[in-house]
Amino acid sequence: MSGPDERHLSGQVLFEFIPLGAQVRVAAIDEETGTEVIVLAPASATPYQMRQLALARLRKKLGVRRAESATPNVAPQQRFVPGKGKLV
Repeated sequence: MSGPDERHLSGQVLFEFIPLGAQVRVAAIDEETGTEVIVLAPASATPYQMRQLALARLRKKLGVRRAESATPNVAPQQRFVPGKGKLV
């Protein structure tokens, strides 16, 4: 199921809904990359709201993956800027 909100992703997004008591497990899978995210939504939410929640998580995951691939040889400690917080 893809709609106008999925156009900027790499391909179609597939959704899977599995009821689990008072919650629904929603999986969103980017068809082209095979990237999958899973969210739990309240059963009282509409299917549209559940799709939007899963789609937002998928967009975030794909965005993080792209940012990491832009600097694959840089360790996280090397990205730390002194004076901008405390590295724990």
